[in-house]
Amino acid sequence: MDFLIICLAALLASGLTLFSGFGLGTILTPVFALFFPIQAAVAMTAVVHLANNLFKIGLVGRDADWRVVARFGVPAALAAIVGASLLALFAELPALADYQLAGHPHEITPVKATIGLLIVSFALLELSPRFAKLSFPPRWLPLGGLLSGFFGGLSGNQGALRSAFLIRAGLSKEAYVGTGAACTVLVDAVRLAVYGAAFHSGGWAVVRGEDAGLVAAAALSAFLGAWLGKRLLKKVTLRFVELAVAVLMVTIGGGLAAGLM
Repeated sequence: MDFLIICLAALLASGLTLFSGFGLGTILTPVFALFFPIQAAVAMTAVVHLANNLFKIGLVGRDADWRVVARFGVPAALAAIVGASLLALFAELPALADYQLAGHPHEITPVKATIGLLIVSFALLELSPRFAKLSFPPRWLPLGGLLSGFFGGLSGNQGALRSAFLIRAGLSKEAYVGTGAACTVLVDAVRLAVYGAAFHSGGWAVVRGEDAGLVAAAALSAFLGAWLGKRLLKKVTLRFVELAVAVLMVTIGGGLAAGLM
């Protein structure tokens, strides 16, 4: 039953990206965090995110502006190493506090508090009309890459910052998609390597052997949801869906930060 619930949740969450302004990674991370340790949830989302953007590159990669990739994507990949390393460091730190609620013990840990607060913050930012209109001139591309890559490595939240810096880079629609996908692949590949090294040094305690099939199925279900949605449904932005998704992410993020999950 858990297997079915997790796969359905992953598929539906990825499908929601077609009806809201939130990206695939933004939605999937908190959903996966309901069922897996937060480090595994971030890493699993990265796998789905990487597969999705490799598919995009196959479609529009030839339109990517590689000068912009060099100015934005390379700094982003380097910063992703720092962010992903911090995630591994936070995961090893002792709990900040513990308490009892309804007879059940709960812990507030640095890694859950950090990722939970970031989920809440980026959910609110991506919902803000003012933030959606935010953009920066091309001279700030390297700085944008550093910021986007750092948060991408730490929590997977990179899409909103990436868009704010690439939107004024003078790219056509096709070049914008291809360039964004290329930059994202660099960040995802680098952070997955760092996550994998951290999991290996920890004896793969976070992702247990018996969970490997479940993790793979959830990742494939999420990718399937995004793949089917992009082909069968017209992309529409519905405000009430955005609000519902934002409330869900804020609730999950707050629960993580408070040690309830």
